[in-house]
Amino acid sequence: MVNRVAITLAAAALLAAPAASFGNAPVRRVAAAPSSTRLNAYKIGTRTEGLMINNRRVVDSLAKSIDGMEDVDMSDVDLLRFAMVHPEDEKLAVEALQNAIKWRKTTGKHIVESAKAAVEEATADGGWNNDPVRNAAPHSELINKYITPKAVITTSTEAGDLVYVIRASQINDKELMDNASVEQVCDFFMYAKEVHNIIANKRSAETGRMCTVLFANDIVGVRKAPDSRFSKALTSSSDQYESLYPSLAGPTMILNLPLILQAFVGLFKPLFPKSVQERLVFKRAPVLASLDDLSPLGTNKAVQTQFVREVVGLLPKTA
Repeated sequence: MVNRVAITLAAAALLAAPAASFGNAPVRRVAAAPSSTRLNAYKIGTRTEGLMINNRRVVDSLAKSIDGMEDVDMSDVDLLRFAMVHPEDEKLAVEALQNAIKWRKTTGKHIVESAKAAVEEATADGGWNNDPVRNAAPHSELINKYITPKAVITTSTEAGDLVYVIRASQINDKELMDNASVEQVCDFFMYAKEVHNIIANKRSAETGRMCTVLFANDIVGVRKAPDSRFSKALTSSSDQYESLYPSLAGPTMILNLPLILQAFVGLFKPLFPKSVQERLVFKRAPVLASLDDLSPLGTNKAVQTQFVREVVGLLPKTA
């Protein structure tokens, strides 16, 4: 019989997974909005134009609702993501958008502005320079020493979707939380999501293919439950994800769970928010497991290609 402590530790590690923080960029409290009527608003790889046509009525209503508003920078793709979660209810879609805008103009204003400026600097020469993005993260002087590309990294599939990878065992969360507050770490996480949102929406518009963020959470090396303060920051960040960035997240993959615990997957799922449960995937990922840390995913093209192909192969057929 599996030790209950082991199950608790594994579950605690999984709880942290959906709200991982920002590491390396891709090479290539707000009021909760009403619950989405469609948690999987589109299949991975769907054409942006087709989605825009199917949701045009709601998108137009959203555009009208922000017409004339100062300091509101929302592209058609931004509006489309809100429209897709409430395709039959313009009122709910407008309410969700207005709640997100309120956060972007108040509590999250510094996050939104920092992320926008950092991405512009990172792409100024036509490529990607990750230093401006890492350095502009909120409280980076406190947090970057603990959350590095060895533990957290963002890369891209060959089709252009973002893959956000975290190996929690390589974050000294206790020492991190001894030096940073829950609010500071939560801001850091929200900044990562904003950067992803900017990149995903830009790609969706430029390539004509709706870009998704895939979450790959590597459980290799996890031996204990996360620091309670770290979990609180993760939970706070995760709670806001669906409201602020609807239709952005794809499947959440829990990778390399110890074999002895895989039989207990049914116990872990209810610990996640419902919106995450329906996108959970529990799989083995040998390429990822073979890495001593995650940094080769940003520096070794061959390893990166092997990994993203592995990830794509693990996606459910319904994704």
